[in-house]
Amino acid sequence: MNRMASTWKSNEHAKGISGERTLAAWWFQRSARNELPPDFRSAEIANLRGKFAKAKRLRQHAASVRSPDSAIAAAVDVRIMTSRWTHKDLLGLRELTADEINFVLDTTDAFKQVGTREIKKVPALRGKTLVNFFVEPSTRTRTSFELAAFRLSADVINISATTSSLTKGETLKDTARNLEALQADIIVLRHSSAGAPQFLASRLKASVINAGDGAHEHPTQALLDLYTIRERRGKIAGLHVAIIGDILFSRVARSDIFGLLKLGARVTLVGPSTLVPREFEKLGAEVSHKIEDVLSTADVVNLLRIQHERQRREYFPGLGEYIRLFGLTKERAKLLKPDCLIMHPGPINRGVEIDSEVADGLQSVILDQVTNGLAVRMAVLYLCGGIAT
Repeated sequence: MNRMASTWKSNEHAKGISGERTLAAWWFQRSARNELPPDFRSAEIANLRGKFAKAKRLRQHAASVRSPDSAIAAAVDVRIMTSRWTHKDLLGLRELTADEINFVLDTTDAFKQVGTREIKKVPALRGKTLVNFFVEPSTRTRTSFELAAFRLSADVINISATTSSLTKGETLKDTARNLEALQADIIVLRHSSAGAPQFLASRLKASVINAGDGAHEHPTQALLDLYTIRERRGKIAGLHVAIIGDILFSRVARSDIFGLLKLGARVTLVGPSTLVPREFEKLGAEVSHKIEDVLSTADVVNLLRIQHERQRREYFPGLGEYIRLFGLTKERAKLLKPDCLIMHPGPINRGVEIDSEVADGLQSVILDQVTNGLAVRMAVLYLCGGIAT
């Protein structure tokens, strides 16, 4: 028995889950033949029963993600998908219902499990081609979409504005039509002009995913924000979410507002009056120009950087003044409730919208957002790619 246990331990160390399966199978066979040693304590048996149950769950999950024609999870059955998700494209959250948003979040649960496997890949989009077409620069979003497509077994092509025929005068429409003629199935587009994804989606058979268009929307960022909140707090309805910073020029803020309000959250926008005009109250959000009035009641604080590339100088009060009035400093962070989540879509300007110690503190879920972004984008590619097909 000692040798068997030693063998299992080395196997578990080398292969993770496989080691648990080895021991569980050994226990199952021995117990069935009544061959367990007499000194084998009940606690050890209970521990092995747990490992066997876990191995069984893992086998069931592995079977559920082998083929896009079977369920990736109970919520992602193809028959359910076609009845609950009917969109070829994901252009924004404004046009989605609360049920559709929740369906994407439920689908994300299944794909996040894929990331815990030894082999982090499923054949859900095998044979499909995804084009990452980023006219604006990006690190997190482009990499996240690329990795999500690889994990779904799709072929991936990355194109930037500087390496495309846009520099030669070709129109966006002609570039996209040429990509579709090369059998591109999904086009992930980031563009500086609001409405560019909608323009392409109405003209192409390929699925179009909005990765950020001007100051309009950034739907997958909002979905990963919603998923992170739901994962950490267990719900979204009834929570008070404060979004602080440059709201006027932020596509993330707009998508967050649409998604949070549809799922029942209370949203307060905070920042200087030039960047947080009262017009946003028409969407159903509250507006405050004093950060101290909001922090003590917030369940979630989402900080946004100043969008210098999309605004004129007169909108911004000045760096020093902004930090003094709206930066989440260590002192201001003391006003937060102990379970308040601190979020940021990135890139972070440390020392401006947030102090480094706060960004790296226990309440920060900024890196969780990045991790969840991969699972969210896998879910979106799977859903939209499946409908387009």
